[in-house]
Amino acid sequence: MKIRQENQNDYEAVYEVVTKAFATAEMSDGKEQELVNALRKSNSFIPELSLVAVENKKVVGHILFTKAYVGEFTELVLAPLSVLPAYQKMGIGLALIKKGHNIAKKLGYDYSIVLGHSEYYPKAGYVPASVYGIAAPFDVLDKNFMAIKLNDMAANPHGIVKYDTAFGIN
Repeated sequence: MKIRQENQNDYEAVYEVVTKAFATAEMSDGKEQELVNALRKSNSFIPELSLVAVENKKVVGHILFTKAYVGEFTELVLAPLSVLPAYQKMGIGLALIKKGHNIAKKLGYDYSIVLGHSEYYPKAGYVPASVYGIAAPFDVLDKNFMAIKLNDMAANPHGIVKYDTAFGIN
């Protein structure tokens, strides 16, 4: 499997991957593929942090990190992470997260924040975001709103996350 930056030729395959990955997801509004399209057009989009996993020339996974703000700090939001159902539980999602974190560190980002499954994301190092003083702008269980500190020297941002308007949250 190869992980690389997404390009325009991948857009249709990514749309399909995201759609299929979330078709049976427990917590989904069924519009994650539209969110990806909207985020690509936003000011929060970071091309280097839109990654695909390719197996035998087929896109089987995708991850997207976009800018978000916590007070005066610019951080990242991981959303969404998608792997085709037939390729799930093979480590592809965790590999995408790891690669994304490595790129994010090189780009100078200090934190990544995710709203997700409390048993999955801790495998990649995520802990409740409240540990860092990061709060959600909506009601959510602490265990499902998580963050990871990418830069050990970074200060804790302390504040409420301001998502890109494409998320329809703020």
